Amino acid sequence: MATASTADYAPSPSDRPAAWLRRVRRICAVLGIALLTSACGLNATLGNTQINVQSGSPDGQVNSLASGLELVFLLTLLSLLPAILMVMTSFTRIIIVLSFVRNAIGIPQLPPNQVLIGLSLFLTIFVMAPVWQEINRAALQPYLAGEIDQRTAFDRGLAPLRQFMFEQAREKDIALFMNLGNLPRPRNPDDVPTWVLVPAFILSELKTAFMMGFVIFIPFLIIDLIVSSTLMAMGMIMVPPVVVSLPFKILLFVMVDGWDLLVRSLVSSFA
Repeated sequence: MATASTADYAPSPSDRPAAWLRRVRRICAVLGIALLTSACGLNATLGNTQINVQSGSPDGQVNSLASGLELVFLLTLLSLLPAILMVMTSFTRIIIVLSFVRNAIGIPQLPPNQVLIGLSLFLTIFVMAPVWQEINRAALQPYLAGEIDQRTAFDRGLAPLRQFMFEQAREKDIALFMNLGNLPRPRNPDDVPTWVLVPAFILSELKTAFMMGFVIFIPFLIIDLIVSSTLMAMGMIMVPPVVVSLPFKILLFVMVDGWDLLVRSLVSSFA
């Protein structure tokens, strides 16, 4: 009994364009049905899962489109949460000062970046705890209880954060961005927009962090100068001063309980 080879079932060169044309038509038909159902509204139930896609009605009934937009807004806010944490809280000042300490000692790899970021994060949570508690009391809990709408909750939640930034931002920096934005002179803090307050707060935090870093560098710089002068006087010019001064800087930092003083100074600077 003769068997057919695979070549007998392969389409001939003349049939190949027709086969591709049928496939393209099927794909276009499926896409057309999908677009039609998404535009007109689709109510489908699969087991216990119900899919409801519809447009809003002018009579004020609840629409799923608004819920979808709320979900998109929430996901966008979560994606921007790291940036908000860095620029609108105490995180910027803390991480910069800790980085200055590491470089001043002379060991850029210790403590590791993960340790510094973790310490900065928890110090930020500690410093910002009163602000978080006020936001939770005035905005989050009333909104979850259905007592206020989203706009009111946003305004109430932003107020404690603005108050914190006003306490740390310099008037000179706020005036700088008000002038750059061609805005009138504010009569009270409420006249300062948030989009002006945030960059002014960041600039003030950078200035404060660099001032604290300069103070931290001074004792370690003195140790480096003393070690370098001693080595030059002894004629040991081939010995790197960093190798000799590093143990003395670590010893000084440990003897004065440097981490305790550093954390105390950082937290007190926000009081």
